[in-house]
Amino acid sequence: DSEKSRFRDLLVNSIMATDIFDPQMTALRKMRWKKAFHDDEGEDKQDDDASADNVHDNRDAEDDMNRKATIVIEHIIQASDVAHTMQHWHVYCRWNRQLFREMHEAFKSGRSKSDPSQGWYKGELWFFDNYVIPLAHKLKECGVFGVSSEEYLTYAIANREEWERKGERIVETMVNELTQ
Repeated sequence: DSEKSRFRDLLVNSIMATDIFDPQMTALRKMRWKKAFHDDEGEDKQDDDASADNVHDNRDAEDDMNRKATIVIEHIIQASDVAHTMQHWHVYCRWNRQLFREMHEAFKSGRSKSDPSQGWYKGELWFFDNYVIPLAHKLKECGVFGVSSEEYLTYAIANREEWERKGERIVETMVNELTQ
């Protein structure tokens, strides 16, 4: 029953991880990442054999492993949600264009109050700087994807640079295509 409960918690946390604009959830995730991957920085770890309470140490080690696994799964879910930003430029552009069309259609039909053409260029730069690239760094740090993590980070940075150079013209083109 406890495994069923843990699985449910993991599933709920994974789904909630896709809500990247909730400041409270973002702060909690950052805190859990820090605890999972940086909590022992600067501390002198004693040899496990020197510990008087091996049972306690084993429980702590299991808790640490579970904490890392949970936060890594959440970040994998987040990465899958924005995977196009960490792939080849043409893949990024294709999915960016699709999202823009979807958001534009929602605006035109009254389902959204904001016109995506207003701020799309700068919004993508912000998204790369504040979400995609930091996420790619975390994926690299935890090592879950091996050498592919470096590739994801490299593509994210390259796509951000390419967007900075070409994004304004791309937005202009997308707007023109949708208004004809």
